[in-house]
Amino acid sequence: MPEHEERGARAETDGPAGRRVPPQERRGEAEEPGSGRLPGSAAPGPDVDPAVRWPDLMLPLLRTPTTARPLAGGGGRRRDGEPSPAEVAAVVDLALLVGELMLACGEAAEGVEAAMLAVARTYRAGPCDPQVTFTRVAISYQQGPGEPPVTAERTVHHPAGDYAGLAALFRLVTQITGGGLAVDAAHRRLRAVRRYSRHYPGWALALSSGLLAGVATLLIGGRSDARAWLVFVSAVVAAMAGHQLAALVGRHDLPEFYRIAAAATPAAVVGILLSFNQLQLRGSVVITGGLYALLPGWPMVAAVQDGLAGFYLTAAARLLEVLYLLAGVVVGVMSVLYVGVNNGADLATQSVPTSLSNPPLQLAAAMLLALAFAVLLNTEPATLPAVLVNSMAGWTTYAVLVGAGGEPIMATGLAAVLVGLSGQLMARYRGSSALPFVTAALGPLLPGSLLYFGLLAFVRGEPETGLSGLGRATATAMALAIGVNLGREAARLFLPATGAPPPGRRRGGRHRR
Repeated sequence: MPEHEERGARAETDGPAGRRVPPQERRGEAEEPGSGRLPGSAAPGPDVDPAVRWPDLMLPLLRTPTTARPLAGGGGRRRDGEPSPAEVAAVVDLALLVGELMLACGEAAEGVEAAMLAVARTYRAGPCDPQVTFTRVAISYQQGPGEPPVTAERTVHHPAGDYAGLAALFRLVTQITGGGLAVDAAHRRLRAVRRYSRHYPGWALALSSGLLAGVATLLIGGRSDARAWLVFVSAVVAAMAGHQLAALVGRHDLPEFYRIAAAATPAAVVGILLSFNQLQLRGSVVITGGLYALLPGWPMVAAVQDGLAGFYLTAAARLLEVLYLLAGVVVGVMSVLYVGVNNGADLATQSVPTSLSNPPLQLAAAMLLALAFAVLLNTEPATLPAVLVNSMAGWTTYAVLVGAGGEPIMATGLAAVLVGLSGQLMARYRGSSALPFVTAALGPLLPGSLLYFGLLAFVRGEPETGLSGLGRATATAMALAIGVNLGREAARLFLPATGAPPPGRRRGGRHRR
């Protein structure tokens, strides 16, 4: 998990309001020695109803104008009067820290705002208005018409996918909204989340990067002969070399663009070398497999989800980030392709990917690709079996539709709807965020081959073919994100949360950032 600014951190003594916490309010605050588990990583306690999902309760409020929202009811600590200014400041700081860490872990903007609003309303710090814009979280609160407003904000400099941290934060907010934590106890739990380390060591991440590229060659090639396994090994070695090269570049604090460009170079070099042989090895498949390991999957999905939710500024910023990352991949690959193509390398028609040449092998490859992707996103080990099941369902749906003559982009969108819906069901059962169950499962459906052949067409002087390929790659990415969002909204509409009545009729839209 990336490091964040420490301003506004609370002391670890008696809590933000200066009140000493009774022992019963401290239950579950300390980490288990040697377990490596977050304090918030256990399932919600018996006092938290798993059927009451705070995202389903908060999203309708977020989509309601601030002045039309019902006042915050009970929850948290009951008082005869309103919270004191010191208690309000502690709640605002807690909600802000939750939003900062959730945004840093890869949550979409609407999900971050929902978590911040849920924390503030649980402790009766309302009305309040959370705001999220890509790398900035803010929250405003005014206790009364004549009272001075309280506004605080934080900046997240390096958002990245960290789904173990996101799941722990989700469970922490669930316990807070269930009334199981006092404000000062929640602050201590949150500090433990900030100190949380990754589940997987560096060698496991490098191996997962290589495995992702290797199984991608089996997925798009659909062969299992000796040459295919030689290509598999070559892709694994190239991707692991790219991972280490990117880490070396990152030690010098260079921007992400240069790290992505450096990571893309070894796969292109190995692909060019394999094309100069008499064994008819498929160098283009090595390059395509390397692209799967570098495509910004979760930023693309998060960008489209933010746009569909009305966070247009955040969506535009995420899309711009995706474009810069893709530009890094293009620079790293095309700089090598130019040299290879101009020296006689045959990277075009010798290995055009086929969708259903070997369904059993490709299904196994799709599941392994999703597994490697999940490890790179720091998904909790207990979640990996569900990711495998979801990826199997998504790829099987895609393969059946394409085998029946369906359009690949339409098949991708329908498979994404199924993945999004099943991910929501798994998240509801586990009481966690849906992103860990969804994003990695979409890995086999990413448009890596379309992107590669579009770039290759530009290198070969065929701009119309290149634009067509890149357009299809963009349409496939949009179909993935829209399908996931549609599955999420379907789950929210047909499986409503319990525990609170829906808000009143809305009187107009809400201004989005």
